[in-house]
Amino acid sequence: MSYALLSCLAMIGVLSWEAARAAEVTLIAPGGIRAAVDQMIPGFERTTGHKVTATFGSGGGTKERVIKGEPFDVPIVQLPLEPVISSGHVILATETPLATVSVGVAVRTGAPKPDISTADAVKRLLLGSKAISYPNAASGAAAGASFNETLAKLGITDAMKPKIKIAQGGRGAMELLAKGEVDIGLTFVSEIITEPGVEVVGPLPRGISTPTVLVGFVSSHSKEPEAAKAVLRYLSSPELRWSTRNGGCSPGSLRGLPSHSGAAHPPPEWLRCVPKGDGVYSAMA
Repeated sequence: MSYALLSCLAMIGVLSWEAARAAEVTLIAPGGIRAAVDQMIPGFERTTGHKVTATFGSGGGTKERVIKGEPFDVPIVQLPLEPVISSGHVILATETPLATVSVGVAVRTGAPKPDISTADAVKRLLLGSKAISYPNAASGAAAGASFNETLAKLGITDAMKPKIKIAQGGRGAMELLAKGEVDIGLTFVSEIITEPGVEVVGPLPRGISTPTVLVGFVSSHSKEPEAAKAVLRYLSSPELRWSTRNGGCSPGSLRGLPSHSGAAHPPPEWLRCVPKGDGVYSAMA
């Protein structure tokens, strides 16, 4: 057999091996993490050669699709995790805290940014507004459900009803704001920063708005489990801290909560993040 033919066969073998290594990974996640994932995935694809196809939806809708067993390699879901785990459609040992997303306040671009530093300040802002918009909790929007809880904590649910324009998703709420149909918009910070015509004021105070924790798993139906694990390792690596400047998220930690696999979640310092005044997340001392 000629040297040229041997070389050709060897090259075909190498290319076939490389193609076999490259996997196509499917991911499903709430829209609140979209900006961060969209920014990170190209780096993962360049580093590994794998291809990631991501699908985004409401927090509740995403969880329901995972519980029903739809075939995604990497499901990212919000707490509580029990319904997802009991469905049997995720591998418990792969539970990986990824991010927390906070509901934030938005105004039109160029508008004065109001004080939202305290619960009382937020209450005054909302009661003094002409109209506000936020995502529809009834359709599974986690930001909408969270803000409904905020209104209840402030004791102004009934007073705000005439002022509320419910939107389909965070993008819908921001579109109403940009068009001038409302003067205040609320959704996850990560959904504000991607929309034109609006600006982030900041996250709501934690005393009236608990951030939503997002956790990733490898699906028990994954055809590419090793590549799926690689996606989770990449998204949770300390070198890729998520901030409101690049994706509207802070790194995820379940510190203080037991993992469902029985072991305590590791508490690396880089996961301990709190919002600063400028909207950027930084590690706590």
